[in-house]
Amino acid sequence: MAIATRTLTMAQAIAEAIGQEMERDPKVFVMGEDIGVYGGIFGSTGGLLEKFGPDRVMDTPIAETSFIGAATGAAIEGMRPIVELMFVDFFGVCMDQIYNHMAKITYMSGGAVKVPVVLMTAIGGGYSDAAQHSQCLYGLFAHLPGMKIVIPSNPYDAKGLMISAIRDDNPVLYFFHKGVMGLGWMTPLEGATGPVPEEPYTIPFGKADVKREGNDVTVVTVSLMVHRALEAAKHLEEDGISAEVIDLRTLVPLDKAAVINSVKKTHRLLIVDEDYKSFGMSGEIAAVVAEEALDYLETPVKRLAVPDVPIPYSRPLEEYIRPDAQKIAAAAKAMMGRA
Repeated sequence: MAIATRTLTMAQAIAEAIGQEMERDPKVFVMGEDIGVYGGIFGSTGGLLEKFGPDRVMDTPIAETSFIGAATGAAIEGMRPIVELMFVDFFGVCMDQIYNHMAKITYMSGGAVKVPVVLMTAIGGGYSDAAQHSQCLYGLFAHLPGMKIVIPSNPYDAKGLMISAIRDDNPVLYFFHKGVMGLGWMTPLEGATGPVPEEPYTIPFGKADVKREGNDVTVVTVSLMVHRALEAAKHLEEDGISAEVIDLRTLVPLDKAAVINSVKKTHRLLIVDEDYKSFGMSGEIAAVVAEEALDYLETPVKRLAVPDVPIPYSRPLEEYIRPDAQKIAAAAKAMMGRA
């Protein structure tokens, strides 16, 4: 691991990764809504237009089907497009381009056609933007074969995973949580800023990171919930409970071994997910452990996720349905018989 000498927000780390890859490879370009002059509404393309100009950093109309389709075509022709669609909630407009074309062309061509597209978007709630701007939905896309799914939780990982995504010959969906981007108008989060090396580096897909080692319960999660789990782990430690926190970093590919090995040590599994509970990431992780490590469990698997309701606009209701440190700690205590 390279030694970092300065700190960046996650938004800055993503923009730096894109800029360094654009310098390295002239085939890399960026397109999307408000990614040029504005620098992306969440800061993920800040400073790129000034450095590379409008031929390689292109603001698009509000026409998602068109520009995501154009990116797929450009990738087929040998370019490496990075496309930002503001909110994951808006992907419904252009799902045909994503799951019928971007995700399937390599398979349907017998591997003859590569589609190196990075499609990045914002996920998550926490600021009362209601049902159409606050979902996560990465479980939906992980369910569709043909795409890799990346979900960073901190600036260091964000840069390394973005560089890996750009260099990958497969379509990659890159989900960043608004609450972890280090934006001034969001609720401050200590982990949104962190040490990031100046030189380019990659982080391999399918390699989870143990953010905190523990012996009593395994907490598996991604994105903002990594920070909530780490906060909960501190509270649990005060009560004599040792929680191991695993940041998956990618859903596709999924590091099953990291989860299974941890469960074999702790004998308890708590899955924390800001996505919906039914038919998603939490169910998949639970199934993996049930199939491959059931005999090691001392208690049933516990899932803490968003109930199957649209995300409320009301701040108290929104906070009621989202996992947080207190809910995570309470769930872990219950699994330990301390409720």
